[in-house]
Amino acid sequence: MIPILTTSSSVMCPHGGQAILVTSNAEMILDGAPALLQTDSHLIVGCAFVPAAPSPCTSIRWITGAAQATVHGVPVLLQNSIGLCLNALQAPQGIAIVVQVQQNAKGL
Repeated sequence: MIPILTTSSSVMCPHGGQAILVTSNAEMILDGAPALLQTDSHLIVGCAFVPAAPSPCTSIRWITGAAQATVHGVPVLLQNSIGLCLNALQAPQGIAIVVQVQQNAKGL
């Protein structure tokens, strides 16, 4: 079983920015923290990505979630879920990195 992401997890962009994990989910609570949903959008702060012009990551859009664990039909996010880090123009800047999860929260 793969750990479920919650508001207590830690997710970063590939350039060191930290995701602010919030969710609309108030029903699936794991160890006191709500599970994150595939439809959640998370802001990123502190991204240092500066190619030819500054283009820091500002949000994450999740493209995969759990196959079986859902809240009202919406997949929860797992440790291996894929999230695209986007800049202010919604251009992909890389894949989100899951740094920490709650080990007691598992799903498929």
